[in-house]
Amino acid sequence: MSPPGTEAAPGAVSVPGPGSASSRPLFGGCWSCRLLSGAGLLMAAVWIYQGPRSTLKKGVPPSMGAIAQITFAVGEGRGG
Repeated sequence: MSPPGTEAAPGAVSVPGPGSASSRPLFGGCWSCRLLSGAGLLMAAVWIYQGPRSTLKKGVPPSMGAIAQITFAVGEGRGG
């Protein structure tokens, strides 16, 4: 029984509380989706890393962009 004065209006929709919603993981726990996206992320890091790396092997001095690209790729590869 609810306290007096707190009756819901006719046709009102009740809002569920914070704990009542079902917590379903992203992608529904699909392991093949996780493996595919993880492998794609690692391959993207390798691709980003290899661009400036091949330039450095040719003896060209690195630019700030190349250094940032390698730093980003190394961070992505070790972040997982």
